[in-house]
Amino acid sequence: MARSTDWTVPMTTFQEELLPATRRALLHRIAVAQAEGRAPSVVAAVVRGGRAVWHGARTSVDGHGPDENVQYRIGSITKTFTAVLVLRLRDEGLLELGDQLEKHLPGTGAGEATIAELLAHTGGLAAESPGPWWERTPGSLRPELSDVLGKKPLLHPVGRRHHYSNPGYTLLGALVEELRGAPWEDVLHREVLEPLGLHRTSAQPQAPHAGGWAVHPWADVLLPEPLEDLGRMAPAGQLWSTTGDLARFAAFLAAGDDRVLSVESVRQMRTPAAPAEAADVVDGITYGLGMQVQHRDGRLLFGHSGSLPGFLANLTVSVEDDVAAVVLANCTSGPLLGSVGADLVRIVAEAEPRIPEPWRPLREADPMVLELAGQWYWGTHAFGLRVTADGLISLGPLTGGGRRSRFRSNGDGTWTGLEGYYAGELLRPVRGQDGSVRHLDLGSFVFTRQPYEEGAGVPGGVDPKGWRGIAD
Repeated sequence: MARSTDWTVPMTTFQEELLPATRRALLHRIAVAQAEGRAPSVVAAVVRGGRAVWHGARTSVDGHGPDENVQYRIGSITKTFTAVLVLRLRDEGLLELGDQLEKHLPGTGAGEATIAELLAHTGGLAAESPGPWWERTPGSLRPELSDVLGKKPLLHPVGRRHHYSNPGYTLLGALVEELRGAPWEDVLHREVLEPLGLHRTSAQPQAPHAGGWAVHPWADVLLPEPLEDLGRMAPAGQLWSTTGDLARFAAFLAAGDDRVLSVESVRQMRTPAAPAEAADVVDGITYGLGMQVQHRDGRLLFGHSGSLPGFLANLTVSVEDDVAAVVLANCTSGPLLGSVGADLVRIVAEAEPRIPEPWRPLREADPMVLELAGQWYWGTHAFGLRVTADGLISLGPLTGGGRRSRFRSNGDGTWTGLEGYYAGELLRPVRGQDGSVRHLDLGSFVFTRQPYEEGAGVPGGVDPKGWRGIAD
């Protein structure tokens, strides 16, 4: 898979296979999930270095083990695919994320919400469609958008709170159809599935595929779940896929692929975009643009979960560790696949930690950039500025915590912050008449070579008597 460069964490080439102890630990984890969760089957994959390095399966059927090519229904992981299509429209200039839906898809009754708010579930829409449970009934019962949205689509003020909404992604799918002039399924196949080689991902099940089951909560017996075509709700949860295909999709979500979305755009997808609810703050979970983001076991994870009657799914990625996990099961409830996916990532990350890229010096050193390197002071706070081989500069406190960020050059002598407090803020070296740097201006904060350096443009000026002790 072709990749563009991700400035966040370089994707490292590891040894091809995991160590035997690691593989056993992974198998043990999904075996516990299948047994304790009472799932007919659980299949999983682990991705490292951009490729699947482990597949595992546990099943209740003797002599049968689903492999990486057996389809399971993936439920709301479908939303991440839909979000990719919307970001492609943005990258082509066909829409802006700040556009109200009404501009491109008028007459829905929910047009006040912006594209970004729908992607982040902050559009104020209801969680479900009105009428019978849409996941267990034919989509033909909801042939029009008005049938999906109902008479009162908005339950909350637009943009004020995170409220997960399946109809919101129906609207995004309809938006894709409107701007592409083709069905959502066809656009997805042409623009995402084919370029990424996801040949076993489809809107309808294709053999071999698992059957969906409900497991009785108080008895070890099963009930088959109906497999419905979701119709208009398809962009929210229709897809079927495999651990093999989702492993490739996870690699794409970590590193991008310029045939589909740049690394900058997939990074934006996993950047928190929704205010967290109180319960989410406790769990460390928030939502980006079509992806869930959470802190767990000291690491930042992103991806998505999914469920439909008869199926559970989870995709979890840690960019920092360069590890991703996919877990699928064919039961309505039982194993907590979010925990399983996070555990699979943790097992690999702790047993076989990512090997850092070799340190390499800059190919060329720009004297005007090197002049910025070294120690700076914001008031009396000491900071260090480094020039790194990836073409960025980094600024952060010399001791303790505090505001820190990397900065990307704008090509005109200024730099833009990439993260944290300084994300999007402009860093501008201010030069004297002789061309030397007098101070740094960072979003109105002045950084000087000496604390409160006289003549260096410190706001409010510097006492002309200078630094002194306490007078008797």
